[in-house]
Amino acid sequence: MKATWGLVGAAVVMSWAAQAAAQFPPPGGGPPPTPRASAPIDLTGVWVSIVNEDWRWRMITAPRGDFPGLPLSPAGRAIAMAWDPKTDGSCKAFGAAAVMRMPTRVRISWADDVTLKIETDNGQQTRLLHFGAGRPPGAPSLQGDSAADWQRTLPPNNPFGINFPGGPPPPPGGSLRVVTTNLSGGWLRRNGVPYSAKTTVTEFFDRFPVPDGSEWFVVTTQVVDPEYLLGRLVTSSHFRREPDASKWAPKPCRT
Repeated sequence: MKATWGLVGAAVVMSWAAQAAAQFPPPGGGPPPTPRASAPIDLTGVWVSIVNEDWRWRMITAPRGDFPGLPLSPAGRAIAMAWDPKTDGSCKAFGAAAVMRMPTRVRISWADDVTLKIETDNGQQTRLLHFGAGRPPGAPSLQGDSAADWQRTLPPNNPFGINFPGGPPPPPGGSLRVVTTNLSGGWLRRNGVPYSAKTTVTEFFDRFPVPDGSEWFVVTTQVVDPEYLLGRLVTSSHFRREPDASKWAPKPCRT
């Protein structure tokens, strides 16, 4: 009974907060801040990948058939075993499902107030992460269509994430969530391990400082492919902020 009343009470509070927000617009009556202006973390700048796991599959191209730890379906295994080493360096290894695992530098900037841009020097790829309402899909591509939103940190005394009208702004902190679909398919590793056009990639970007004063972000990536994977593939890739762009060295992949 107590649990039921707790759920009812939470629903009532959330309903009241929604009505209050509709009746009392933000101070000044202006539009809500843009995703750029309201970003809880700053990911802009040049960052270098720190390869601290899966070194022999990320730093070098593994031989054909070397894909332990990947939940490949029989169809996925058959394609991986048919890989031709002469195609090493193909842009298929730089699609949205795998590009953040590459040893690379990334340059992150705002293309506009609702679009975050990620560029890689290794493979020379560009990803556009769109905030807000859905966009009409284009043709399937290596980078697909990416929908982004901020996942904000909730303080311990505000478990429902309600910000009452006229109250203090939400606390800083949070992460970036990105969901990518409409992919053309590609490789999870440079030795031809495939993912299909049916794949959905979900990423969470978190920024954090370390004791030596440097800044890092980690992107946790979940790849779901009903055609070539038997289960979810989850990885975590780390990047450290560079002091400037002096080491930025674009190198194209092979089309």
